Amino acid sequence: MSDKHYFPSTSANSLVPRGLRALVSANDHLSLNYNERVVANSYHDDSKVSVISGGGSGHEPAWSGYVGDGLLSAVACGDIFASPSAKQILTAIRMAPSKKGVILLITNYTGDRLHFGLAAERAKAEGLVEKIAILHATDDVSIGRSKNSHMGRRGLPGHIFTMKIIGAAAAEGYSFEQCVALGQAVNGNTVTIASALDHCHVPGRHQQSTVPDNVVVVGAGIHNEPGQLHISPAPSVEEIIERCLKLLCDKSDIERAFVDFETNDEIGLLINNYGGLSVLELSALADEVQIQLNSNWNIKPCRALFGAFETSLNAPGFSISLCNITAVARQSNESVATLIRQFDSTTTAVSWPNTTRPSPSQQKISFEDLEVKENGQKLASQSIKFDPILLEAAIRASCERAISAEPKLTQWDMVMGDGDCGEAVLGLAESILLRVDKGCTQSGDVLEVIRSILQDVDDMGGTLGAIFGVLLSALATSLRENLSKGEISPSTPQFYAKALNSAVTSLKSHTGAREGDRTVMDVLLPFEDTFSETNDFLSAVQVAAKKAEATRYLKAKFGRATYVGEASSQELPDPGAWAFYEIVAGLADGLGLIPN
Repeated sequence: MSDKHYFPSTSANSLVPRGLRALVSANDHLSLNYNERVVANSYHDDSKVSVISGGGSGHEPAWSGYVGDGLLSAVACGDIFASPSAKQILTAIRMAPSKKGVILLITNYTGDRLHFGLAAERAKAEGLVEKIAILHATDDVSIGRSKNSHMGRRGLPGHIFTMKIIGAAAAEGYSFEQCVALGQAVNGNTVTIASALDHCHVPGRHQQSTVPDNVVVVGAGIHNEPGQLHISPAPSVEEIIERCLKLLCDKSDIERAFVDFETNDEIGLLINNYGGLSVLELSALADEVQIQLNSNWNIKPCRALFGAFETSLNAPGFSISLCNITAVARQSNESVATLIRQFDSTTTAVSWPNTTRPSPSQQKISFEDLEVKENGQKLASQSIKFDPILLEAAIRASCERAISAEPKLTQWDMVMGDGDCGEAVLGLAESILLRVDKGCTQSGDVLEVIRSILQDVDDMGGTLGAIFGVLLSALATSLRENLSKGEISPSTPQFYAKALNSAVTSLKSHTGAREGDRTVMDVLLPFEDTFSETNDFLSAVQVAAKKAEATRYLKAKFGRATYVGEASSQELPDPGAWAFYEIVAGLADGLGLIPN
């Protein structure tokens, strides 16, 4: 692992906006929102489905290199190996609007799931989109079925097949539903395995972890993860490829036989450079892969791509992806010829092989004078009135309880996590109180207050911030729907209980965490269940108190707390779960709800 860089003392994340600016300056058909690090296609056609992607930086040319006609409409680029924020993703959605619908194509990691999920809920809540779907890339086979029941498989470079085919389908005018179904079919019939000789090195960061010289990793991720299998002494390249292909193709491996490859199936092959291999060495690896595919598995790919499609900075490694195009055709009711044509179709994305450029006669979209509206016009006439004095009291009391809880939240999180939970909750509560001081509750409009608070939740960051953001965005959508139906009076607890039930259902589609996993969901889910069953907010808060206390005895199954050693035996409450309890308890205090 080389730790020498031309920017040795530069913050790694400051390189991202500079890199994007250089890309766009050299390619006039691209547009850049520098502050939000969003790249969009200046010639995007809003009569076609928008395919939007993004994720952590450090994987270049993913994601910005794939923006263009026939591929991605826009991308949001996060910090190195970190998900972009919901605010960035919403900017991408605004820069690539569609009358047909928006597809968010993401890799299956917790941060990406939550922040793209939050953005999807916000886009719906604000009326920016009529149809929106999230396609999770889940092609990694290194972790077997029995070990990925919660989150599913990781997303690795096999999503290149999904991206290219649905990007072409969208350009051809396919409907939103057709594009979603096609994307699901491609992802479901694609598998990937990776190998690495060492970790990458992130500029500007002190880093000690390396892979010993006599070790080869099989099952490597793209974020410096340790990898599933460390082989020592280092085997020959022939043995490495043999092991990798067995993990991809062996039908008898019930843990990893995710895709069947039958005789005469048309198969696509992608050999991806993790960033640190020479073109010559990668080409030789690709040759060995094709030799063994033919001799050991009777597979002759009908299409093959070799190169740097999704990197891990300068990591010396590679991945192998196989896509069963014949199986995709069967599942999607498309012909194999159509899918191959879509994979071969030209694109103006600068990092795709054999690209073309737009003709001078095409009209370019200008984003310079684009007026970005924070809320969709459809929401202008909708409001849910509440006593302004009571509303202010409830929010103030909630924030004050959260602020008072910060020391113990921080203390618990320093043992079980990285210590930032209390600070994040404190910052959010203080920001909301500033909004209240400026009069955000004076109108008594519940929807307006939620939209205002969401601006501070956007800046909260972390998993808890994404959970709160998804929940509040979905709650706003549900409240509007309840109001439109007119079946329940907004002045009743039932009105809010029903909306919360729907919002929690939406939240659960974006995270696999459930009660018993030692997360905020251990309090949120029983709180919602009780409120929905009884329409009694105070009873729900009392249940939340008991559940928050009970997290002392749970073992973490999500987040950083799953990696701690001796700390896992300490009986401390989960900070996120306790924070949620304090928030709802404060609302009850402010509303003047008194226990019997």
